Amino acid sequence: MLSLRQSGFKPDLIVAHPGWGESLFAKDVWPASKLLSFLEFYYASHGTDVGFDPEFARTGFAEDARLRLKNANNLLALEASDWGLSPTAWQRSSFPIRYHDQVSVVFDGIDTDLVRPDQAVSLNVGKSDAPDDQRHYLQVGDEIITFVNRNLEPYRGYHVFMRALPAVLKERPNARVLIVGGEGVSYGARPSEGITWKQKFLDEVQAELDTSRVHFLGNVPYRSFLRLLQVSACHVYLTYPFVLSWSCIEAMAAGCLIVGSRTPPVMEAIRDGENGLLVDFFDIQAISSRMIEVLSEPRVYETLRANARRDAIERYDLKRVCLPQQIQVVERLLACAS
Repeated sequence: MLSLRQSGFKPDLIVAHPGWGESLFAKDVWPASKLLSFLEFYYASHGTDVGFDPEFARTGFAEDARLRLKNANNLLALEASDWGLSPTAWQRSSFPIRYHDQVSVVFDGIDTDLVRPDQAVSLNVGKSDAPDDQRHYLQVGDEIITFVNRNLEPYRGYHVFMRALPAVLKERPNARVLIVGGEGVSYGARPSEGITWKQKFLDEVQAELDTSRVHFLGNVPYRSFLRLLQVSACHVYLTYPFVLSWSCIEAMAAGCLIVGSRTPPVMEAIRDGENGLLVDFFDIQAISSRMIEVLSEPRVYETLRANARRDAIERYDLKRVCLPQQIQVVERLLACAS
């Protein structure tokens, strides 16, 4: 930034995600420029992600102190910003209330022309060089359960999902499970046993599970991810009270029947019995039962699928809804500078 300023460059507007301090000194370099900050999440010692899951104990005062220090950069960013942007109302609510009037809520946006239902799509599960009896060709109408994380970990309910599977596969002998996600950690800590979360919770249920019908796909290309959503008969999305995943809205846009956790970020997008189904994050039996119901009577839930698609278009579409709102925020901010 200093080099740019030396060359005579002076921006009217700086747009930044201040999460790791990238924009910390932007206003010191260009005091007259407007700064719009993308405000994703404000840490708290209770009421959001930390302490939500009793299975993973907190470390007490040291953890609280660490979280307060993590917010130091957030507070510096808020103080320096001329305006803020949050993807959801719940994410904005995580920030101190005195800043809410200076933050617009606009989702990032999903291309709903690209992410859409496709009744003709099919998906091949298995290595391309594997014999035919080890490859599975899946299509719309098959009993396919889908689950997507960036990385398979507790923050996004991987442990709960795995514990719900044995009952589902026992009840539905034709069901297959497609799981997308890496083996690293995006949020929270690594398991203390020195293995991955994926392996830890697979090991826990493996004796009760028909693993021949559970397919771990790892990280997949985006087009494959879309096909996976399009063939899904039941898409499970679970999360701690934390940042809402794009994949949840993409699943809505693809017309998935979503079984989601009754946690605040999901409840902002999914209305139980209207455009999806909500379950308690920790209720393994309820999650299993919902999946079984959806697979047993798919026609009953066609209206919910259509409503999910409609809501994705009306509330979260990139070109027609979110991008125009984002541009409007920018134009208002620039108008204040003129």
